[in-house]
Amino acid sequence: MGCCLESVLLLWFLLGSAGSAGRNRCVDAAEACSADARCQQLRTRYVTRCLGRAVAGGCSRARCHHALRRFFSRGPPKLTLALLFCPCAEPACAERRRQTFVPSCAFSEPEAAPPCCLASVDLCERSPVCRPRLLAFQAACAPAPRSPDGCPRDQAPRCLHAYAGLVGTAVTPNYVDNTSARVAPWCDCGASGNRHEECEAFRGLFTRNRCLDGAIQAFGSKWPPILQAELDPQQNAGRSFQQVSLLATLTVLALQALL
Repeated sequence: MGCCLESVLLLWFLLGSAGSAGRNRCVDAAEACSADARCQQLRTRYVTRCLGRAVAGGCSRARCHHALRRFFSRGPPKLTLALLFCPCAEPACAERRRQTFVPSCAFSEPEAAPPCCLASVDLCERSPVCRPRLLAFQAACAPAPRSPDGCPRDQAPRCLHAYAGLVGTAVTPNYVDNTSARVAPWCDCGASGNRHEECEAFRGLFTRNRCLDGAIQAFGSKWPPILQAELDPQQNAGRSFQQVSLLATLTVLALQALL
């Protein structure tokens, strides 16, 4: 019953509650997604697939990852990216952002040490899904030393889309804490041996990438105008009903897992 309660609480955390818009921008992003039929449908699918901790034996990471890839490839880009890169100024908002895609299933393994990044990269390079996405990310977020700020002009949108394409792969990245916008895959280089430099170079694509950091900051400074339309006060009643209906559906599914 404890796992079930944990899942229900996580649903409230992920989806927000009626009338919560405006508290922080990650709540606004969640409610804007719920107000869009396509975004809501795809988000419902990945939340239900990734909340497998309510089921004996844990979640199916493969099914969770597949649903996440569908969400970010088929959902409305402005809404899906708003969920992933909503700007935060305080820990509660940043923790919501960190929990966006149920990282206990999709990202890390509770009570387990992170794997060596080289093992994650090897898995990625053998995957026909992951390998081209990692190459696209490396190209889209690469620095340009001759540019004034060290990054190509108009690079940010391509970089963020390529980063989102990695979610649901063997090198899924996420925010490392709720006090910053720093991101990294769930892996380290402690066991990389004589390939330590290679390992750190991979981690540096996320942890020491000024172009990726700049793209995330730029997204926050140009908060998507589409959210303003989605969060029009006149739509509050309909949106609140959608939020409650979605939460009720997911809660029933979580409870059924234990029956």
